[in-house]
Order: sequence, then structure tokens, then C-alpha cells
Amino acid sequence: MLNQLFSIRRYPEFCKLLYWRVIVPILLRRKGLILHRKVEFFGMPVISIYPQSQIVIGHKVSLCSVSEFTALGVNHPVVLRSLRSGASIVIGDDTGISGASICAAISIKIGRQCLIGANVVISDTDFHALKAENRRHNNRTEDIKTAPVVIGDNVFIGTGALILKGVSIGHNAIIGAGSVVTKNIPENAIAAGNPARMIGQVPQ
Repeated sequence: MLNQLFSIRRYPEFCKLLYWRVIVPILLRRKGLILHRKVEFFGMPVISIYPQSQIVIGHKVSLCSVSEFTALGVNHPVVLRSLRSGASIVIGDDTGISGASICAAISIKIGRQCLIGANVVISDTDFHALKAENRRHNNRTEDIKTAPVVIGDNVFIGTGALILKGVSIGHNAIIGAGSVVTKNIPENAIAAGNPARMIGQVPQ
């Protein structure tokens, strides 16, 4: 009985889960992450919080940063980054995220009970200036385009999708794998492609 409980095969898994569920939340709170109750970590995410900005993770959110705990696997850990003073990332209750990169220069809001698939990218900024002159070294915020991103409740975003600045996605919408979303998607819509366009309605 004891041999089964503490077998060489199972014990390392137990240690990892204990570390992710107990130690990782403590370490991330010390970095300034605002965590609600029962947040689940599978692996250590990459968290970067700019001074006087915030990242808030809601109740029962699940963040998967290792391939063994998600069907398709992930190319990298979950990345959550606020890039400027005053920036905000808010992730609603009971949302699941696998290996996504979420970067906010001003505001990204993700609703409740969303599914965000492996290697999705969500960003509210172009990161670099569009002007050609001195683009590589131009860090002037007024030259770098930004616009808030809002994702409604119960949205399903398929693996490898890109959600770009200024986009609003309505409740219950589905974004197909590999899509590039550059314009608003209404509630209950199925959208796919590059650029993403409506191809159907969510079944009722």
C-alpha cells in the first residue's frame, strides 16, 4: 500500500503539484500579482508587472504552462506582462489559459469562464512605432499605437490565434485556431481566418 502511494513514478508528480499549488502563488503575490481564491497553476508562468500597473487573476482561474497537462501542449509558459504605468490585465473567474501570451500597455479585460487555447497571443499594443525613422530605438509612447482589448464571458479562443489591439469579442463567441482578429466580433459569433471574419453562429 505504502509502496503504491509513494511510488517513484507518482511521487515527483505530487511534489510538482504541491509546489505549483502552494509555493508558486506565494512567490507571485510577492511580485505584486493580485490573486483571488483557488487559482490553479500548472507550471510557473512568466509574470512581469510594470511599476504602478496591475495584473488581476480571478477566482478558480487555471493557468497551464507545461505541456503534460494540456492536450495539444504549449510552446512556452503562460506570459502575463503589463508594459506601462497604469496598465491593467484582468482575468475573470473560472477562465482557463494554456501557454498564452497576454501583454497590456493600457488595458486587457478577459471575462468569466473563457477558454484560451495553446499559444494564443492577446495584445493591446503594436509594441513598436510605425514611423520608419529610428523605429528600432523609438520608445515614445505617442508613436506606438495602443487600444484596449475586451473579451466577453464564455469566449473560446482556439490555439495559435492572435487578438490584436482595439478588439472587442462578445460573450459566447468562438475564435478559430490560427485566426488573426483585427476587428470586433459580436456575441455568439463564430469567426475564423486572417483577418478573422464571421463564418457562423454558436449553436443554441
